[in-house]
Amino acid sequence: MPELTVKGIYKDELLDAGGRVLFDSGWKSNLIVLRCRMLIAGFMKNEARVLGIQTLQFGRGLQSWDANPPAAPDPLTTTLVDKTPFILSSGPSLVLQYLDNADNVLAAGPSTRIQIVATLGPGQPAAVTGNTYPLREFGLFGKLGDQDFMIDYVVHAVIQKDITVTLERKIRLIF
Repeated sequence: MPELTVKGIYKDELLDAGGRVLFDSGWKSNLIVLRCRMLIAGFMKNEARVLGIQTLQFGRGLQSWDANPPAAPDPLTTTLVDKTPFILSSGPSLVLQYLDNADNVLAAGPSTRIQIVATLGPGQPAAVTGNTYPLREFGLFGKLGDQDFMIDYVVHAVIQKDITVTLERKIRLIF
């Protein structure tokens, strides 16, 4: 019997200039927040102002998390802790794909699985400390009217993203 819950997972890879993997986080769970369900309900009710995945926000979180990780994220979370996150919008650096049940990319959809591939290339985001930008949180966002609506949220161990490497973050949402 198929799984009937909304679920999310993600995986990070840091790649050098030659495309070699320097770091692989492995697949980890993420939190689908309440506002995702509100977007789905708006879609089901035919709200004209509902837009699915529009941006992926990358935040620095709090430096104190490095020594004392925060509690598990709250399903009522609506924004990142970082009030000035780095934002990727849909386009070549934020690609949305349908997947089949074996996680193969489909040429057409829809399906019950979506993969988001976000690519932060060299120099993205600009370094804040030396040659690095600390990443500790991220969230996917849709829109309801003019308001951003969080879809999922993750707080993770700090990744010091060097300006010379590429971060490829894959997020999978299973409906």
